[in-house]
Amino acid sequence: MSETQLDLRKLALDRSPTSREVKTPHRRRWLSRYALPVSILLGFFALLGAAAGRQFLPRQAVTVVPVIVKRGEVQNAGSQLFQAAGWIEPRPTSVRVAALAPGVVEELLVVEGQYVAKGEPIARLIAMDAEFAVQQAEVTLAIREGELLRVEAERAAAEIRLKNPVHRRVDLADAMSLQARARTELDKLPFLVESAAANALFRQNSLDGKNTAQSAIAGVVLEQAKRDHAVSVADLQELQIRGPNLKRELDALQAKVDALTEQLSLLVDEHRQAEEANAKFISATAVRDEARLGLKKSRLNLERMVIHSPIDGRILRLIAPPGARVMGLDEIAGQNSSTVAEMYDPGKMQVRADVRLEDVPMVIPGAPVEVETASSGRVIHGRVLQSTSVANIQKNTLEVKVELIDPPANVSPDMLVKATFLAPQLPDAESKLPGAESKLTETERIFVPNQLVRSENGESFTWVVDAGNYAVRRSMIVGGTGPDGLVEIVEGLKVTDKLIASGIEGLETGDAVEVRGEDQTLGIGR
Repeated sequence: MSETQLDLRKLALDRSPTSREVKTPHRRRWLSRYALPVSILLGFFALLGAAAGRQFLPRQAVTVVPVIVKRGEVQNAGSQLFQAAGWIEPRPTSVRVAALAPGVVEELLVVEGQYVAKGEPIARLIAMDAEFAVQQAEVTLAIREGELLRVEAERAAAEIRLKNPVHRRVDLADAMSLQARARTELDKLPFLVESAAANALFRQNSLDGKNTAQSAIAGVVLEQAKRDHAVSVADLQELQIRGPNLKRELDALQAKVDALTEQLSLLVDEHRQAEEANAKFISATAVRDEARLGLKKSRLNLERMVIHSPIDGRILRLIAPPGARVMGLDEIAGQNSSTVAEMYDPGKMQVRADVRLEDVPMVIPGAPVEVETASSGRVIHGRVLQSTSVANIQKNTLEVKVELIDPPANVSPDMLVKATFLAPQLPDAESKLPGAESKLTETERIFVPNQLVRSENGESFTWVVDAGNYAVRRSMIVGGTGPDGLVEIVEGLKVTDKLIASGIEGLETGDAVEVRGEDQTLGIGR
């Protein structure tokens, strides 16, 4: 058994890696982890730099001129020129129904699409505050009218006092009466002095007689005689000094009479009172009129709680629902803060069509248009009104307004339509083509200034600016020479192309340019 046993170790293979095989996996790992990603990034940045590098290059300044489009009579009138999509809208615009007074919408009386006549109510505002305002204005007016009556009575009294100054005459008569009394006293004074002197002499003699017969009479009688004599002397002295006082009193009364006489002639206070009363009357009248205006304003505000239709038409949309607040004619109100609804006249409709820029030269005001919409079973006739200034940069279109002639009742705003623009009739086309059954219309012909047409190796070309503001050399086929130094271009240019007029020196295809404006000296003869 031991001799026949096989030694299997001799069949084993030596799989230990050599030195070369040991180094190979490390190299592959380095290539996959570092070299390959770095090379990809470098390639990406190289492509990005090549793509964006042109944006940072200096741009050459140029001026441009548009191509000149003229028309030739080659198409039959009524033939289809082009089609454009659009939508219907009111002409010229929808009508906003605004609340003329501030308030809160209580009730809407119409629905969208409803036909309403001019003056028919559309909505109602909460009117409680407006009713209170009317009542308050009526009370205020009554107060102002009462004040006016009082002032008017004062003015009437002032005018009577001015015309008949009885009070001044009474004062003057009192002064003259006092003056006459003083004069009478002064005139009577000499006689009173003489009487007092005689009485004093009598009392003196009586006293002297009683003094002589002192023993024969009683002492009381003697004392009475002395008192009577003293009183008579005092009366005489008082009358003697009354004269100057009466004179001064008489002079003062004379001055008073003169002053009252002048006051009666001037009537300064009465004139002032009359003017003041008249001014009060004017002021009270103005205040009364202001109260009347306030009442009218309050009543007008109450009437405006019901919002009426300004035209005969249909309700396009309702803006303010019940409970919404409207600002009326408030100065701080926003543009749409008073709008309750929008209306339109169904007899005045138009289409706003998106016309491609290459078809814009064929848009002629007054040209016929056929309008088709899903809601109408027949073609609606219209005519071109005008092109607008609203261009769509994404669609590369220009909006054109088309008036609808006798639009049907089932056509409303915001409906999508297809507008077919037809060739118009020319009034002198029949004279140019005798015997023709249909008249002719015009098509576009492109002209450029002769100075911009260049030739090289028998090829005509010009320089144009593309949409990215890069210079492009455009080959073209030149036709005949037109008027004003223009050359017709049969093929190679579009109506929207912009031709480079200046700055062409050293220009190559693909060079970035900066448009500085249009050259106003080329093609002015058009």
